[in-house]
Amino acid sequence: MRKQELRPGGETGQGHTASSPAEQVKALVDLLAGKGGQGPQAPQPPNRTPECPLKPRGNDLKIQKHREALLNRTGGGPELGSPSPRLTSLLMVEGLTDLQLREHDFTQVEATRGRWCSAKTIALDRLFLPLSRVSIPPRISITIGVAGVGKTTLVRNFVHLWARGQVGKDFSLVLPLTFRDLNTHEKLSADRLLRSVFPHTGEAGLASAVLSKALLVLDGLDECKTPLDFSNTVACMDPKKEIQVDHLITNIIRGNLFPEVSVWITSRPGAAGQIPGGLVDRMTEIRGFSEEEIKTCLEQMFPEDPVLTGWVLSQVQADRTLYLMCTVPAFCRLVGAALGHLHRKRPGPPDAELWPPRTLCELYSWYFRVALGGEGQEKAKASPRIEQVAHGCRKLVGTLGRLAFHGLVRKKYVFYEPDLKVLGVDLVLLQTALCGRFLQREETLASAAAYCFTHLSLQEFLAAAYYCSASKRAIFDLFTEGGVSWPRLGFLTHFRSAAQRAMQAEDGRLDVFLRFLSGLLSPRVNALLAGSLLTQGEHQGYQAQVAELLQGCLRPDVAVCARAINVLHCLRELQHTELARSVEEAVASGGLARLTSPPHRAALAYLLQVSDVCAWEAPLPLCLSPGVLQSLLPQLLYCRSLRLDTNQFQDPVMELLGSVLSGKDCRIQRISLAENQISNKGAKALARSLLVNRSLTTLDLRSNSIGPQGAKALADALKINRTLASLSLQSNRIRDDGARCMAEALATNRTLSVLHLQKNSIGPVGTQQMADALKQNRSLKELMFSSNSIGDGGAKALAEALMVNQGLKSLDLQSNSISDPGVAALMGALCTNQTLLSLNLRENSISPEGAQDLARALRTNSTLKSLDLQWNFIQAGAAKALGQALQLNTSLTSLDLQENAIGDEGASAVASALKVNTVLTALYLQVASIGAPGAQALGEALAVNRTLEILDLRGNTIEVAGAKALASALKVNSSLQRLNLQENSLGMEGAICVATALSGNHGLRHINLQGNHIGESGARMISEAIKTNAPSCTVEM
Repeated sequence: MRKQELRPGGETGQGHTASSPAEQVKALVDLLAGKGGQGPQAPQPPNRTPECPLKPRGNDLKIQKHREALLNRTGGGPELGSPSPRLTSLLMVEGLTDLQLREHDFTQVEATRGRWCSAKTIALDRLFLPLSRVSIPPRISITIGVAGVGKTTLVRNFVHLWARGQVGKDFSLVLPLTFRDLNTHEKLSADRLLRSVFPHTGEAGLASAVLSKALLVLDGLDECKTPLDFSNTVACMDPKKEIQVDHLITNIIRGNLFPEVSVWITSRPGAAGQIPGGLVDRMTEIRGFSEEEIKTCLEQMFPEDPVLTGWVLSQVQADRTLYLMCTVPAFCRLVGAALGHLHRKRPGPPDAELWPPRTLCELYSWYFRVALGGEGQEKAKASPRIEQVAHGCRKLVGTLGRLAFHGLVRKKYVFYEPDLKVLGVDLVLLQTALCGRFLQREETLASAAAYCFTHLSLQEFLAAAYYCSASKRAIFDLFTEGGVSWPRLGFLTHFRSAAQRAMQAEDGRLDVFLRFLSGLLSPRVNALLAGSLLTQGEHQGYQAQVAELLQGCLRPDVAVCARAINVLHCLRELQHTELARSVEEAVASGGLARLTSPPHRAALAYLLQVSDVCAWEAPLPLCLSPGVLQSLLPQLLYCRSLRLDTNQFQDPVMELLGSVLSGKDCRIQRISLAENQISNKGAKALARSLLVNRSLTTLDLRSNSIGPQGAKALADALKINRTLASLSLQSNRIRDDGARCMAEALATNRTLSVLHLQKNSIGPVGTQQMADALKQNRSLKELMFSSNSIGDGGAKALAEALMVNQGLKSLDLQSNSISDPGVAALMGALCTNQTLLSLNLRENSISPEGAQDLARALRTNSTLKSLDLQWNFIQAGAAKALGQALQLNTSLTSLDLQENAIGDEGASAVASALKVNTVLTALYLQVASIGAPGAQALGEALAVNRTLEILDLRGNTIEVAGAKALASALKVNSSLQRLNLQENSLGMEGAICVATALSGNHGLRHINLQGNHIGESGARMISEAIKTNAPSCTVEM
């Protein structure tokens, strides 16, 4: 096998036992390249455990030997028997996105914020099985993943488990090949391919075995030396005919050769695009680390040192770009190994100011120093030995860097001896231990040596170091093979050439190279690498000029592309962060509207990726013009949440956003467009996108100008859409016609769980249709219907629905002109409904008679938890009935009676209930005409109650007597956490009573004493007393 991920368990032990930094890096490199003790270079004896090779069918000894040989090749390491969950559950994807086809692996991870978006997964043991009873097994399967995510480890695991009879039991033979092996052949026939790779099976019998249920594994399509060309490849159906290897592979994939064989290909995403989608039956993707898995990986690397693990994790989390890249397992382990060693060997005083690493280039520079064992870095006077080591380092960089650079330019990542000779690479130097820390050599099955850098990013770093060094003396363009001379030479000319080529590269393959090249000019990196890769002070004076040159690359294009964002990454590596900082400050202060130049737009797109503030939500209210939004569209695709409120966006902007939401790459889950100027046309554009979008779960369109036609378009989309869970149309104008359309959608939709239709001029007719839909719908959990005009007729219709509906949990009917008949119907429904948890009847016309119906319902209902009756006509008698109901109720946790004139009598009735009730946690009695007697009753109740946590008495007149009663209760009560006594005429004496009572109370967390005529001096004194008596309690004075 060509390479594998670092192993989570065993590899750390090797790092601990290495006696020098160089040996530690060598151990890390071996593990990255699959050369650990169990790797392909160290064959292990076949596993003879009972579960190891099952008896072959028909006693076929050749297949038995084949299984044993595969176990020999894959080794017997413990990680192969128990692969990580990432590798046993792959993501099902429906094809490659534009991002995967066009961008560098780093850019893919950064743009998607390290998140892999797929709702479906498939287990490794079902990877090649039909998805349903009526489907057939896939013939061509592709598994994609960025460099270092574990594709080869996945193949090794599958092959190992198949050889032990644990997966792929439908395959009589599994034939694993790598493109590194195939690259050694110019021409090959299908038959000779199999015979040459598996000579132990013999010539006879293998072909027939392959034709009956075999799996051909082709690992590493991205390393194929010749691109696959399906449009110009001549068909070949003769398995004995020798043809070019790339033609052989295309004919196998097309089914012209071995049509009965299943084929499994692994590849980086960009290279996988060579295969036409019509030929692919199943595509899967290996996801990277989650946040928890990053932590687990680092814990496994340093199992005996949790302090070190915590420090390394904190360093990784401090840099969001670094943290995103650590979702790639190989990168995470490389970073962990470098930071872990450097923490143990803290730099001395000369290097203290260079620690810890702040950028990607600084991290790799430290890694390079560790790989060299710290030699040649002394700041003391020069010595012959130091100069000799430094010369050796520079020679190494000249050799490896030239190889890395030209390979990068030619899209070449695996090298063979003919390639090395063409590039003038000294083969002897490649055999040295120093070189082996960066470049790995392995034998292919054809006994030819293949060389590759241990990670793509190391190749890019060394390529940049070579270019940086060579540019000071080169008199020709280093990118051209013809050696075109320039009349004006100098480093800036070469840097300009590199920047221009990186900006023009459509696949982004030079992006990270340019980042490293920029980083090598920073003073910190220059100081780190002086004497090994760089000469002291080399190129140091170019920093400002290079920054200006990079910013000049930010042209006023229509859209901010990935190349432009990469320029911001380059500026950060250069430690020139003024541009990004100015935009970040503008986002925080709300002053982004004035920053509209192309550099500012690119900086904003960059911050959307790397800023901690934008990690969960992109806050862009009050600041975007349509032009700026249009330029950001390609980058908004990958934001998790967008807040675009109050931007005066009109319908044309919705057409643009609709195109984004319709994109296959779209990852937006939540978008808020509240308080814009969206009419029916804009709503229709968004509705069209909902027909195909599969990521959006929340859409907020409140306070716009959407009418019935816009509502109809959105409702039609909801009949098809299967991902949107929350829709807000609050404060629009959909009226009864729009409500009818929404009702039709609810009758069939099974995913929408939250619907907000407040303030939409919906009357009884529209409410009746919504109620009919609720009788069928089982998914809607929250319906906000406040500030309409449904009246008692609408309330009765909803009541009938509640008797049938078993899904709705929250119903808001505030300000709907509901009087006693409507309340009676709703309460009748509550007597049978067992699912509704929250009911809001605030600001209706509930009289004492209606309150009696409420009380009767509360006596029998056992599920309702929150009841809001604010601003009704409930008085003392009704409150008394409610209090009696509360003595029996066992579910209600929140009751709001504010702005009802219940008086002292009503408060006393509620207080009596509190003495026996054990479930109510929040009681709101603001402006309820409660005086001292009512407060005294509540105080007596609080002295025995052990469940109430919130009591709000704002706007009453409890005065000093009431304050004293509550103070007495606070001395013994331990459950109350929030107490609001604002505007209660307490005066200084009452406030002091409450403050001193807190010395024995350890539960209260917040108290409000504002508006009680205490005065500034009294307020300070009382505030200090509360701080002394109850330091954990916050007070508002």
